[in-house]
Amino acid sequence: MSCRNIQILDCTLRDGGRVIDCNFPEFHLKGIAKGLSNAGVDIVEMGFLRGNTEYSGNSTFFTEISQVRKFIPENHKKTMYVLFADYGLQYGMWNFSKLTEYDDSNCIKGIRLGFRKCDFKDSLEIMKLIMDKGYKLFIQTVESIDYSDKELLDVIEEINKLKPYSFGIVDTFGAMYKDDVVRLYGLVDHNLSDEICIDFHSHNNMQLSFAFAQEIVELSRGHRKIIIDATLDGMGKVFGNLNTELIVDFLNRKYGCNYDLDEIFDTIDGHLQWIKQKEPWGYSIPGFMAGIYSSHPNNVKYLTKMHKLHTKDIRYIISMIEPELRKRYDYDNIERLYIEYFNSNYDDHSSLNLLKESLKNRNVLIVIYGSSVNQYKDQIISFVREKNPIVISVNHVYGEIDVDYVFYGNQRRYDDFGENDEVKTIITSNLSSKRNVHIVVNFNKVISRGFKYFDNSAIMLLKLLRNIGIESIAIAGFDGFDSNMSASYSDEVFSHNLEASDFKEINEDLSLLLKDFAKSLRDKKSIEFLTPSRFERIFRD
Repeated sequence: MSCRNIQILDCTLRDGGRVIDCNFPEFHLKGIAKGLSNAGVDIVEMGFLRGNTEYSGNSTFFTEISQVRKFIPENHKKTMYVLFADYGLQYGMWNFSKLTEYDDSNCIKGIRLGFRKCDFKDSLEIMKLIMDKGYKLFIQTVESIDYSDKELLDVIEEINKLKPYSFGIVDTFGAMYKDDVVRLYGLVDHNLSDEICIDFHSHNNMQLSFAFAQEIVELSRGHRKIIIDATLDGMGKVFGNLNTELIVDFLNRKYGCNYDLDEIFDTIDGHLQWIKQKEPWGYSIPGFMAGIYSSHPNNVKYLTKMHKLHTKDIRYIISMIEPELRKRYDYDNIERLYIEYFNSNYDDHSSLNLLKESLKNRNVLIVIYGSSVNQYKDQIISFVREKNPIVISVNHVYGEIDVDYVFYGNQRRYDDFGENDEVKTIITSNLSSKRNVHIVVNFNKVISRGFKYFDNSAIMLLKLLRNIGIESIAIAGFDGFDSNMSASYSDEVFSHNLEASDFKEINEDLSLLLKDFAKSLRDKKSIEFLTPSRFERIFRD
């Protein structure tokens, strides 16, 4: 079997581009297109055709086909260039009335049209329009695994009448296993007209994309024309796609193809490394769970970043989302389910009285694990000697002074650091514990509904103290997040899955939370910061 029936379609500039919202600087856009062409890649997808946007350069969200021309190399050899359009208003559908007649001078020979199962019949007119205008039509059945055999056969029957260039099997959420691929490919292969290519597009949630590509090549038996989608370095949101370099090397070695692997390596080195340093992709637990539940990865990523939950808790919350809703992301719905999952009508009356009595007529010092607690250690120790406060450490035991209580509002931090039986422990009622806990407070009474970071542990502790009448509070280590991630924590053991790009948003939301908290105080100047904090002025203005 030779590679004459096999084509590689590289979609780095489109599907891979979603990692950076398709914001490719033009230098890199041109370089990627040129490198793929020089490598002999058969088809290159240059980006999206999108509505509800304006094109101003440095992007692969195009609004006119003519905008792509300057990015296509003059000597593009045998490479075919295509664009992708989604059918459906939820994607900002492009206005297809703007589609001009095919013009070879623009170098875009094909349009790939993606549609959901519910949109198939409505999208037929657009398919016909694309072909009538002279373009090769590539059909992409979004979430192919969602089709029953009969539904897929009904679609194929209509597609055979159209005779497009290709028909795509799409593993939209990286949810397929080998038997799914074999079933879908066999069904399509036996019923699709011989002259129509079968296109396979996978996502690498479960590290199966390369295995699937090899399976598709084998199933084609050297007769059926196939297209395999891939991206350079597997670039793609969260978990990534099939790696172009892997499938290229495989086809070169096993089927005598002649793609230039060195050219592909040079393109990755010269045009992608800067992106991966800022926005990494690849295998991840969120990607795996998105595959298990056929969920949009943003659902899992949001819970992972926002609430630092255990993986099993994220899994249960995702499973609570209705199957159809999982395919999109609705953060308000996720927050509702998060609170529902941890909802507790815990009666904390006796706990609050116990804590109130313990803090009666005492100064209170809250120690958070910002890096300033290291730099200003002497000032903290001096304050403790002078004021003799009740010291409450948040999500860790601060080791430089005697700590009276440790407050935990985060399950992962509690599991990591909550085994110190020498220090009294306060936890929120959403946490599970097999150890003796001194005080448990009702989670729902200390969260700040309506805010993105509504369950921030430091804010919850401040609200708890206010609820029992304690407003004169000193704070150390509430620094906020720094663009230098290592400068945000007092100890590197406080690892996190946040990215530097998140820090500005987190700081802004924490500012809003603290402003809301300050309004509830009789005297907001009763809050004293022992160490420098980006939030200090909230209580001074």
